Amino acid sequence: MPTEHGSPVSRRKLGIFGVIAGVAAVLVVVTGIRAREDSSAKLREWTNAQAIPTVAVTLPDARVLNATLDLPGRLEAYQRAPIYARVSGYLKNWNADIGAQVKAGQVIAEIEAPDLDQQLLQARADLASQQASAKLSEATLTRRRSLLASNFVSMQEIDERTADLSNKKAAVNSGQANVERLEALAGYKKITVPFDGVVTARDTDVGALINAGGGTGPAMFVISDISKLRVYVNVPQSYVPAIRIGAKAIISMPEYPTRTFAATVEASSQSVDVSSGTTRMQLVLDNAKSELMPGGYANVKLSLQRDAVPLHIPASALIFNQNGLRVATVGLDDKVLFKTVTIARDLGRDIELASGVSPDDRIIVAPPDGIADGDQVRVAGKGSEPKKVSEK
Repeated sequence: MPTEHGSPVSRRKLGIFGVIAGVAAVLVVVTGIRAREDSSAKLREWTNAQAIPTVAVTLPDARVLNATLDLPGRLEAYQRAPIYARVSGYLKNWNADIGAQVKAGQVIAEIEAPDLDQQLLQARADLASQQASAKLSEATLTRRRSLLASNFVSMQEIDERTADLSNKKAAVNSGQANVERLEALAGYKKITVPFDGVVTARDTDVGALINAGGGTGPAMFVISDISKLRVYVNVPQSYVPAIRIGAKAIISMPEYPTRTFAATVEASSQSVDVSSGTTRMQLVLDNAKSELMPGGYANVKLSLQRDAVPLHIPASALIFNQNGLRVATVGLDDKVLFKTVTIARDLGRDIELASGVSPDDRIIVAPPDGIADGDQVRVAGKGSEPKKVSEK
């Protein structure tokens, strides 16, 4: 008889237990493999999520940060006249030095011109001779006309005498004009002031050789009217429409650090200098107390009048490369879109833009290196935290 363990029933039971154990082992292996695959998938998902850069965005600020524009300017006299001599000679005397207050018509210097004096004497003598010749010709014509009725003289002679008298009178007129010209020229031996003002320059002295005209050499004197001053400032082209005639400005000077002076925009050149891209504007400044000096440097704060509120972005948002000046924006699909911008003003930490973006654009505050158009990004504050990976 066979033993109990060696019976066919026992062998069948052992086979069933073996199959069950094998299936269990397979299930354990499959479950482990699947768990590892799930863990690897989650790890890949987290790694891919980490590869998408997280960026902080901001909307352009439409708040007016500063409604003024600060520019360097230069003060000039409202009227300025360099005084040159009209006659040649030697300076006889002068009586107004730099800083002297002078009045219109005041004589400030006198020139000795002996050559001109002799020319005037000669012209007067020539005029006297011409007048005598004309007088004689007129007397002769009168006598000849009295003899015309007795046929003592011919009509031809009367006509000749009449023509001669006309020539003599014309010579007298010419001589008279020449005398008057030289007398007017002699009047310029006295240097007079054209308007009330102050002598701001003197470049001559007694005995100096004076050459007529202003073609060569410096002016003898410079007279300036400083009761009002002109302030000249070069305004960048993009700001010209915002600065209108009559706009107010505040002037500050280095010599008066605690004071300011009011000025008004008076004129614009209405053209752009191609070398600097600016428009020259003129302001008028009252200087009744003569506190300010022409030629001085001034800081000009101009009031801006805008039809639209400008947009401002952080300076860190700007990207400058071979493609120009741009900013990186984030679209609704969280993809990067570059936009070309134009700067109106650099305010340090903020940049005022002239064009390129709209108020609803999401601007990347600090674009990461290597970012390109179409790149996927994660906006900070929108599920940017990485998912935790379970480890087994």
